[in-house]
Amino acid sequence: MTNEPKQIPITDSGCAGCPMYNPGHLERLGVDMSESDYVVGLAGNPNVGKSTVFNSLTGLRQHTGNWPGKTVTRAEGGFVYDGARYKLVDLPGTYSLLSTSLDEEVARDFILFGRPDVTIVVLDATRLERNLNLALQVLEITDRAVICLNLMDEATRRGLKIDDRRLARDLGVPVVPTAARQGKGLDELLRAVNDVATGRSVGRPYRVRQRSAAVSRAVDELVGQITQVFPDLPNARWVAMRLLDGDENIAESIRSGELGQLSRAPRLEVAA
Repeated sequence: MTNEPKQIPITDSGCAGCPMYNPGHLERLGVDMSESDYVVGLAGNPNVGKSTVFNSLTGLRQHTGNWPGKTVTRAEGGFVYDGARYKLVDLPGTYSLLSTSLDEEVARDFILFGRPDVTIVVLDATRLERNLNLALQVLEITDRAVICLNLMDEATRRGLKIDDRRLARDLGVPVVPTAARQGKGLDELLRAVNDVATGRSVGRPYRVRQRSAAVSRAVDELVGQITQVFPDLPNARWVAMRLLDGDENIAESIRSGELGQLSRAPRLEVAA
């Protein structure tokens, strides 16, 4: 591959002027931005080949530890593509971002509050319908995403055919078929990530519309209240929808002040 990722020591950042450069938010989640130009989150269900993708892209340039204040293990690695230095953060394998478990909470907080330059969502091509649940939740939070349609070799072996171009049109973000165990599609994946990170590709993701005018009005009203108190919150609409759905974890993060700390804003009072 002409742009094969290289594992090299990274010393300083050359992207302080980039629109998505956000050291404050990422550092609060334990990511040292001084070692990269771009930060990429790697999300996916368990057993979709996410670790294989991570290892293939980062090689030996990786280390593990725990997320700040959590017992959840984290893994980070680095690679260089097209002259840019990337840090790849392997998020806990999870089926959703509804924060019903510590793993889901960690993944959600990183994508929502860390604002990575790109989020790769690894899907199992043989179980696409089940995996799309997580992909759609990620796309509710960010439009800076790339879908890695992994295990295409298994899908082909089972006689499954997936129109990745139509899927990309339907989802509104790049979709890259891969077979990471064989190293297939990884160069195309890197190119798509680089295009999103540099702004050459702009996602317009599919998002679930509100079921009724009343719900839409309630969301808009709550968004206004949240934005007034948390002006730096990257996706107040998603937070509002979670509150209306009765997400106690989000409500508790507001009551405890955690939401304010992550979004670098004061507290919003929410009734117990």
